[in-house]
Amino acid sequence: MIQAINISLAFGGRILYKDVNLKFTKGNCYGIIGANGAGKSTFLKILTGEIEPNTGEIFITPGERMSVLAQNQNAYDNETVLDTVLLGHKRLMEVQKEKDALYMKPDFSEEDGIRAGELETEFAELGGWEAESEAKQLLQSLGIDESCFYTLMKDIDPKVKVKILLAQALFGNPDILVLDEPTNNLDFKTVRWLEDFLLNFENCVIIVSHNRHFLNKVCTHICDVDYGKINMFIGNYDFWYESSQLILRQMKDQNKKAEQRAKELKDFIARFSANASKSKQATSRKRELEKLTIEDIKPSSRKYPYINFEYTQEIGKEILKVDHLTKAGMFKNLTFNVEKGQKIAIFAKNNQIITTLFNIILGKEKADHGQVFIGKTIKITNLPQNNDKYFEGNTSSIVDWLRQFSKDQNETYIRSWLGRMLFTGEENLKPANVLSGGERVRCMLAKMMLEQGNLLLLDEPTNHLDLESITALNKGMQNFRGNILFSTHDQEIIETVANRIIDIVDEDKIIDFTGTYEEYLEYLDKKSK
Repeated sequence: MIQAINISLAFGGRILYKDVNLKFTKGNCYGIIGANGAGKSTFLKILTGEIEPNTGEIFITPGERMSVLAQNQNAYDNETVLDTVLLGHKRLMEVQKEKDALYMKPDFSEEDGIRAGELETEFAELGGWEAESEAKQLLQSLGIDESCFYTLMKDIDPKVKVKILLAQALFGNPDILVLDEPTNNLDFKTVRWLEDFLLNFENCVIIVSHNRHFLNKVCTHICDVDYGKINMFIGNYDFWYESSQLILRQMKDQNKKAEQRAKELKDFIARFSANASKSKQATSRKRELEKLTIEDIKPSSRKYPYINFEYTQEIGKEILKVDHLTKAGMFKNLTFNVEKGQKIAIFAKNNQIITTLFNIILGKEKADHGQVFIGKTIKITNLPQNNDKYFEGNTSSIVDWLRQFSKDQNETYIRSWLGRMLFTGEENLKPANVLSGGERVRCMLAKMMLEQGNLLLLDEPTNHLDLESITALNKGMQNFRGNILFSTHDQEIIETVANRIIDIVDEDKIIDFTGTYEEYLEYLDKKSK
């Protein structure tokens, strides 16, 4: 168990949190969420002792071991891959080192023998004799070849280093496992492996992540860092979000009878309880949900943008046809035809391939060979991955910036669209060139909604967005009646939006699969067997 007792922290005049009291217990997985800059990672550093709070203390049950996912990829450059993993259990390595030093002494004394005996006992209790084989097995489970085990970390590819440091954190069955953005730079296969690992992990896990699918899969509790407080809720991210939104709607509907409100909430809790899988983590979550009373669920004060894509031009039979498109080093003879209602996720080994494909469709780049046909009824609206050209050097206010994309030039009308994206009051007068990455994307989304295209091209649309904006975007994409071509690393969006997958595996191999992402993974699994 780890407990935060009366924790407060302020930087300068800004209070991150005040009087935080939370208990994290064995058998549960806690997801820490909050807006960008709210202090999620800072709270983890307080829990791990890296940062001292202004007030309060962190209590850990005596004898329990904490393991933390290392963020510095270069910290173990002079260690081998295998030793890096073993160093995840510091006490085990200290015992090993002291034991080896004693046996190397030329004047080994009786006192040394007694000490060596004590160390041998502790070494065995810590699982020292099985440690190396367990570390190797963990590395292999993460897809790291045995040929790398004795290679120095400085000679390892950064993408592989991420997996090795993850193995280090997971090694040795820690009592408390602290993971800050563990899915960053991991491929989907490794993320799925990590989900399964954590679902069957019996100790305490505390995670900061922007990956909603991951939070939904593994979390039994959500800790919301919001307005100087950290509130803990039972359930995964979806349960936290949906229950909070349900209560907010009920609070606005004063005419609804109390009995009806209670029934809605009970039905809602029952539905989420029934959806829990059979894993140990999910079973624990199910038990907790079943104990919930109506009074236990509180609405969040977090605000969400309103993203709703609509179009006025009805879609004809011809939408988009890509015919034998070739771009050297990227794809060869890429051919597909977009049908009504299709929302297509595009995969590639690097995102520049997808960006190039989108630019060719938009007429911004030329293909080496092949053609693109766009239907006469089709209006494309694009969200590029790099939006610099829309903002850099533009000193006009964001009201004036958005006005250039609107038929209705009335300021109240323009402000209403910015309001949907959480720009209010004086914020609307900000110069466009000083906006943060997340603010820029929200402005681009407002532009897209105003343009009312019936075919959306979205190139990594979640970049720079916080969880609230990503959730709103996800819903907007799900509800859109038109067609979408998109690329994203957000697994939840892929799973809930895509009904077709185009996977540009390499220049000569392209898989065009009609179905959901889950069905696509099943298809790949069958092919690999």
